Amino acid sequence: MFSWPERYRPDRAAVHVANELDVPAPPERVWAWLIRAPLWPTWYPNSHDVRVAHGATCLTAGAEFTWKTFGVALRSRVEVFDPPERLAWTGRAGGLDVFHAWVIERRPPGSHVRTEESQNGILPRLNHAVRPRHMSDFHQMWLERLRIQAVTGDPPP
Repeated sequence: MFSWPERYRPDRAAVHVANELDVPAPPERVWAWLIRAPLWPTWYPNSHDVRVAHGATCLTAGAEFTWKTFGVALRSRVEVFDPPERLAWTGRAGGLDVFHAWVIERRPPGSHVRTEESQNGILPRLNHAVRPRHMSDFHQMWLERLRIQAVTGDPPP
């Protein structure tokens, strides 16, 4: 499980989703694909224009990055960076305040990956009312695409 900041606790958030999946690859490889955020658009179609500050190619502790997802341009910051087990970031845009967490556990024959997101604000409330499974479905796709990448091998350096 994940230790949530008070304002993003699942029981207090406007919207919360959790998805998980077993991946037949070691946590280090899953982690390597996950922190290479500028590569996300090549394998996860709900991410666009991912740019890590200072031209970095990987997320690191405290890294700031911008990107588009669900049609929204977000400014994000890595809040938790514990390789290769825990990664979390905040994201903000008009009417949206998000905390997205990843937990990677070593389990035979590879890894168990869980991703959770809590959202606050008017935008998530409206989106959830109209499309209640939308975020969960796309996060499941993210996990499934991550599994494909991790099984095929290491990301480019």
